[in-house]
Amino acid sequence: MNIIEFQVEYVKDPFGILDGRRYEFILDLELDEEDELYSPHGVYVKAIYRVSEGGGNVVKHELYERTTNRYLEFELEDEELAELEAFCAAHYVEADE
Repeated sequence: MNIIEFQVEYVKDPFGILDGRRYEFILDLELDEEDELYSPHGVYVKAIYRVSEGGGNVVKHELYERTTNRYLEFELEDEELAELEAFCAAHYVEADE
């Protein structure tokens, strides 16, 4: 999994459902043609990353086909999820608040 482009946005939580601060990431992926997630239309991940006193973690993630915005019913493998969390941890500070 290779992240080729991303957007990050701070998400306001007026109800205080989750402690900490939430950020929404949209991450365009470059995938090998043999990868089960591969689509010739492109694939992106939409992820919610939460930062609290105890650190940060991905609360939710979903995969979509780029040109059709069709939801893909796949989950990231543990190592891919760890990569995603590391990327979000490094880049959430780039969001406008």
